[in-house]
Amino acid sequence: MKQSLTNVWRFYRDGFRGMTLGRTLWLIILIKLFVIFFVLRLFFFPDFLNSRASDEAGQSDYVGRELIQRAVK
Repeated sequence: MKQSLTNVWRFYRDGFRGMTLGRTLWLIILIKLFVIFFVLRLFFFPDFLNSRASDEAGQSDYVGRELIQRAVK
């Protein structure tokens, strides 16, 4: 089992070392992931719960009230 994992590790390590165009593509992929998960989150997904309640008890009360109100409708 350990030998198989070592062979897999060496396969990927040697493959990534030999890349020329692949490194550029991986860099582009990582930049896109950064933009998607960090930059867009800041602008389009604000922390809604902290704007409604400041502490944990208030947040849990708010969520509980919202769940009950939506279940009743």
